Amino acid sequence: MSAFSLLGSRRFGPFFATQFLGAFNDNLFKNALIVLLTFRAAQWTTLDAGILANLAGGIFILPFFLFSATAGQLADKFDKAMLARAVKLLEMAIMAVAGAGFALHSLPVLFAALFLLGLHSTLFGPVKYALLPQHLASSELVGGNALVEAGTFVAILIGTLAGGLLAAASFEPAWIALAGFAVAALGYATSRAIPPAPAPAPTLRLNANPFTETWRNIAFARSERSVFLAIIGISWFWLYGALFLAQFPGLAKNVLGGDEGAVTLLLATFTVGIGAGSLLCERLSGKRLEIGLVPFGALGLTLFGLDLALAAPASLPTAAPLAVGALLAQPGTWRLLGDLLALGICGGLFIVPLYVVMQVDSEVAHRARIIAANNIFNALFMVGGALGAAALLAAGVSVPGLFAIGAAGNALAALWLFLRAPDYPRRGLALLRRR
Repeated sequence: MSAFSLLGSRRFGPFFATQFLGAFNDNLFKNALIVLLTFRAAQWTTLDAGILANLAGGIFILPFFLFSATAGQLADKFDKAMLARAVKLLEMAIMAVAGAGFALHSLPVLFAALFLLGLHSTLFGPVKYALLPQHLASSELVGGNALVEAGTFVAILIGTLAGGLLAAASFEPAWIALAGFAVAALGYATSRAIPPAPAPAPTLRLNANPFTETWRNIAFARSERSVFLAIIGISWFWLYGALFLAQFPGLAKNVLGGDEGAVTLLLATFTVGIGAGSLLCERLSGKRLEIGLVPFGALGLTLFGLDLALAAPASLPTAAPLAVGALLAQPGTWRLLGDLLALGICGGLFIVPLYVVMQVDSEVAHRARIIAANNIFNALFMVGGALGAAALLAAGVSVPGLFAIGAAGNALAALWLFLRAPDYPRRGLALLRRR
């Protein structure tokens, strides 16, 4: 039976729709706000548009550092289906705040709404991944995680595109908040159908101190070696993936000589790859956890990352900026797109088994708090990667050069992981022999 059959079950379908709509809405509002600040910054503030765009990204990710520990406690103490509905109600209220920000032309209010959307994602993260093992059989976990990862990246793509289109339209930007409210309301409706997911630790006493609780969550994660190594692998992937995603505008404009459509083409190609790789993982693993796929994913992430750097043209086309059709006619473009597609596929093979390891090997009573620790590490790695990439670009490293450095870093990270977890390459070799 295909993983897609899960979409028709009440155990998974409503949850999938709820998490898909949440990821879509986050990216709709975030990208719409960034586009507005980029092209209409003078209407809002005297600050530079580039500074505002980076500030917006920082504001969105800040709640992951501040509230992940609290989110993990809540998901271990209360029914996760109930929490999902509460988070959707919060999302609707956030869109009302955003509407007020647009109506008042208030940048502080809009940034407050963006911060609250980051909080919304922070609260939902532990619910999202801790709920799956409660509702799915062990033979369904790989397929369920594959669908969630594929769906998340598709939601990011569609939300990003929708946000850009809404921001570029001529009507009042308050319509962005109205669209976001409608999506949040639909997400609340789907969350109503999620079956109960009883709390594993209902007597847990909440610790209001985010700093001490964060260290406790990290200690829970470190107590099981396989779980902690999976978290480091997941966090590295988000750093690596975010590194590539952040360079797509510069790659499209300054390396390929494309127009705005080229950015969408690159993002869509990478997203399709992630979705295909995630679903391929379920097929190759035979519906069970197969950590032997992780080394193949890591190898592909390195090799195709290096080839992407080599495939980039040495100089801008003379007719730049090029529309998508003209860009596709340029020599080397299809090779570059093939590398991006393969990178996404290998990313899916790498990330899905690691998420399943984190879920299966976690202590049930601490699972949501361990996932909260994973979210904290993800955010730390992504911020560190962004700062490192910015420093390298400021030092004169080209975008292709940055890809090459990232690919070399991936090889080192994979070597570190597999030296500490030799079962991964051992299972990979066994998988090769069977085939």
